Amino acid sequence: MMIKKSIFLLFLSFCVTAFAQKVEFEEFDLENGLHVIMHQDNSAPVVVTSVMYNVGGKDLGGTEENGYRTGFAHFFEHLLFEGSENIDRGEFMKIIPANGGRFNANTSQDRTYYYEVFPSNKLELGLWLESERMLHPVIDQVGVDTQNEVVKEEKRQRYDAPYGKLLEVIGENLYDKHPYKYPNIGYMEDLDASTLEEFYAYFDKWYTPNNAVLIVAGDIEYDETKELITKYFSEVKERPKPERNFPEEEPITETKKVTAYDDKIQIPAVIAAYRLPGQSSREAFVLDMISTYLSGGKSSVLYKKIVDEQKQALSVSAINLKQVDYNIFAIFALPQGDVELETLLAEVDEEIAKMQNELISERDYEKLLNKFESRFVSSNSSVEGIASSLATYYMLYGDVDLINTQLDLYNSITREEIREVAKKYLSPNQRVEIKYLPQNEAN
Repeated sequence: MMIKKSIFLLFLSFCVTAFAQKVEFEEFDLENGLHVIMHQDNSAPVVVTSVMYNVGGKDLGGTEENGYRTGFAHFFEHLLFEGSENIDRGEFMKIIPANGGRFNANTSQDRTYYYEVFPSNKLELGLWLESERMLHPVIDQVGVDTQNEVVKEEKRQRYDAPYGKLLEVIGENLYDKHPYKYPNIGYMEDLDASTLEEFYAYFDKWYTPNNAVLIVAGDIEYDETKELITKYFSEVKERPKPERNFPEEEPITETKKVTAYDDKIQIPAVIAAYRLPGQSSREAFVLDMISTYLSGGKSSVLYKKIVDEQKQALSVSAINLKQVDYNIFAIFALPQGDVELETLLAEVDEEIAKMQNELISERDYEKLLNKFESRFVSSNSSVEGIASSLATYYMLYGDVDLINTQLDLYNSITREEIREVAKKYLSPNQRVEIKYLPQNEAN
């Protein structure tokens, strides 16, 4: 078996060398504290300009006096497309496609990310647009009212859909003190009650150059790009870097049982949710492997057992939701027919208990390594993906070179570590169990 493992790891090493060459990059800081990472890839005439701000859903707006407001980071994701002193309202989103580009933005509990993908001859345009967003956006009542309606429509489409409140229910029951307990999109009444002064204050606090990282990746030349970055971003003034002082959560030592209702669903669900170490810890990477082992594809142990063979579930999934302060590890299952939710939970616990007491097989271990190698190659297969990874590893992990070493980290995780981490964190007394039921079962 050891010979077989050695051959496999040798093959894996060859694959990584052949298909995923080391990602080279250069870093520097402007005097205002803006960190810059550049990656040169002249294989195609494409360039990505992106900025990640160290602000997310956990960073509340408002004040203690008037009340703290949820959803501000996500709201700003929309608001900062409204325009600037040099870009008329609504023109931001017209300029990009008119110049052959595309764009998007997204917000998590920990960060906000904006990016544009342009033909490489539009590099200067991309940098100018992001500098305008950072330097002097227009924040006024017209824009706030417009984006308030946009956010409400997004909530209706995504969060008011069937099972759309699942993550909100998990958060509010998994956390007692940490602002992860609030939904990333926020409560609409908080946005309705917010004042323009609160929005000004939020921008001034969080959207500072020394609280951001700029990524430029693709068909560039380093010296020219550095000159353009200096030209457009040096004017942005440094402000005090915001500090966080979130309260720590006490460990969960007794099973917490919760029942929640959703008027949009017909099939109940059961969720087992665990609050675990943040994403930078080695244990978080081990938990990535555990979640993949449990439900990563149709050959995974839970899918094969309770969906395919025993026909007890319509679906089952285990996720390790990565966050800076605490990860969420959650297992979700939908029953088949009249199967009881407790039965599904018992079947899940049986497989977790096996992981806690036995080593997973060599074959399953090799399959895991193969899946993570495939993900590694996929994530670095485009300049867009590389730009996102560089920003994430710098901002959320504090280690840009993780883009090159993360696969080595996964490969260093042993079957014994998988067993020990499962034993340490995934026992029933360490979780919240949620019965997520149709509203008509509330009576």
